[in-house]
Amino acid sequence: MTEDAGPPRTFKSLLRWATTPPQAWGVYLLALLLIWLISFYAGTLKPKKTPDASPPTVTAPKG
Repeated sequence: MTEDAGPPRTFKSLLRWATTPPQAWGVYLLALLLIWLISFYAGTLKPKKTPDASPPTVTAPKG
């Protein structure tokens, strides 16, 4: 058995494992899916209503 046969133990070895060709496609597609899901979820959120004490009044300059 070689050292690469086991599961990755450190971040550096995990990064090396994730950037090898077969896994890189899966990591890339998973990242795209996560970005899409987060942006979809953020788009469905409703903005919070802030209580408005008094509406701003616009006055014309005098002169």
